[in-house]
Amino acid sequence: MPHYDISHLRLPKRHFHALDLSRLLAAIMVLFWHYQHIFVPPVPYHVHVDRAIQPWYPVLSWLYNHGHTAVQYFWAVSGFVFAHVYLSDPRARGRFWLARFARLWPLHLLTLGLMALLQGIYFTRTGTEFIYHTNDLKHFLLSLPLMQYWGWQNNQSFNGPSWSLSTEILAYLVFWLALPGLRRLPLALASVLGVGMLWYMLKGGPNKEVLSCVGYFFVGCAVYGAALKGWLRIENLLPFGAALIVAAFWLKATYRGGDAATIAGTFGVVFLTLAADLSDAKGRLSFGQKLGDASYGIYLWHIPIQLTIVLIIDSIGIPRDIARQPWFLIVFVSIAIAAGFISHKLFERPAQKAVFALWARVKARKA
Repeated sequence: MPHYDISHLRLPKRHFHALDLSRLLAAIMVLFWHYQHIFVPPVPYHVHVDRAIQPWYPVLSWLYNHGHTAVQYFWAVSGFVFAHVYLSDPRARGRFWLARFARLWPLHLLTLGLMALLQGIYFTRTGTEFIYHTNDLKHFLLSLPLMQYWGWQNNQSFNGPSWSLSTEILAYLVFWLALPGLRRLPLALASVLGVGMLWYMLKGGPNKEVLSCVGYFFVGCAVYGAALKGWLRIENLLPFGAALIVAAFWLKATYRGGDAATIAGTFGVVFLTLAADLSDAKGRLSFGQKLGDASYGIYLWHIPIQLTIVLIIDSIGIPRDIARQPWFLIVFVSIAIAAGFISHKLFERPAQKAVFALWARVKARKA
């Protein structure tokens, strides 16, 4: 336990409801990016889909083409939220990993096992896997502790989106190790770690996804450090956020690689979302907290749902071109969102409580 006062390391605002709501919207963005999977035939290699065939493409083209950038946004928001929750908590290092395990692993293990089963059914019918083809014993064993994307993977495997959770575990580890230093120099140390990792990633450093994840996470922590210093006021957040959004579009149009544009756009949205939170003095956005709770379930359930739908329509002989119909998109997105809410209420929260209760019993027996 630190011997110095750390109560000043927490902003007076308890919840950031606009940030919570933005996590739900980010999870929905990923649904549009992955919608193209339905059109991929059963072949043992990567297929480029003409995204223009997807429903309402002229209107939704940005989501179809750039929905994957929501992953970087998740990382940045996580850094901000972790700084808010743990910097001022004197017991943080002792309870950190139990809280992470209880929140992440139950649903991860459930969807991992379900995807192994569904992929087995798909392979039996088609002779190949659905989208993610690296479904061997090595990657299954690495997936159990969420170590499958630390640099030794051949590709994404099983429940593919869990790759971003795997990289985020490493960001958590760095955060946990750096926590004493972050309490003394939250803005300076987080900025060095975050900007340094993102710069190294842009320069072509190894394990791009890990560097990127740790970088976004700690720049998110740095944003919180700047807020602690009183630098992030609405009058600053709005123009700075808007300028970063404009810079993101300019960078995307100017340079072939989109990494710099994604960095600018991600933190532009973070600043604008924080501006919405700070302007919500009457708590009108409080509903965002419960909506944001569904984001993790949406993220992990949508691929098993997608594969189940593909298995059903293939088995009854319906061409996959049916996914061109707007109603099909609405059904898929609706089911995935509903699964996120149901999962959080009926599985994630009970599993989280069960893990804490089990740990309490283990400690009691040792005592």
